[in-house]
Amino acid sequence: MVDIARSEFILGGQKSGKSRRAEMIARRWLDTTVAHRAVLIATGQAWDDEMRERIERHQRDRMVRVPGMVTVEEPVALAEVLQKHSSPQTLVVVDCLTLWLTNLLMPAHGVPLDAQGPTKALCQAIEQAKGPVVLVGNEIGLGVIPLGREVRDFVDALGGLNQAVAAACARVTFMAAGLPLTLKEPG
Repeated sequence: MVDIARSEFILGGQKSGKSRRAEMIARRWLDTTVAHRAVLIATGQAWDDEMRERIERHQRDRMVRVPGMVTVEEPVALAEVLQKHSSPQTLVVVDCLTLWLTNLLMPAHGVPLDAQGPTKALCQAIEQAKGPVVLVGNEIGLGVIPLGREVRDFVDALGGLNQAVAAACARVTFMAAGLPLTLKEPG
C-alpha cells in the first residue's frame, strides 16, 4: 500500500500501469472514511470509433475498480475544473495530461493554443489544491528522436509540461511494467 501524498504525478509509457495506480490511490482514499469523495477529470475526447471504444472500456473498468469515483470530462480548462472540484475531503485524479496537451496544441477543431499559460495555471492549481491531487501523464521522450518537426515539437512540449508538473507535485512516480519507481518523495 502507498500513503497518499498532497499531490502525486504518475508518469510512464503507454500501458505501464499509470491509470491503475491512480485508481488504487483513489480507492484507498475512498476506503478510509465515508466522508471522502473522489473525482476523475478525464481529458480524452472520442474523435473516432477506436477512441470511443477505448473510453467506454476505461469507464466500465473504472466502475468496477473504483465504484465511488465520479467522472468529469474536461478536455481544455483543466486548472479551472481542478480548482472547482478540489476540497479537503475530495481526491482529484487527472487522466491524462498528455491528452490534455494534445487538445491544446492539436485541437481537432479550432486554433492551437500556447500551452505555457495553461501549464502555469495548472501548476498553480496543483499547489493551491485543498485536497490531494493525482495526475497521470505519458513519458514519450525515452525513445529515438522522432521524424517530423511537429512531432519533435510535441515531444519537447510534453517534456516541458512533465517537468513543470513534477516540480509542482510532492511525489513523482514513474511506472514501468506495472511497477512503481519513486522519483520524488514529499519532504
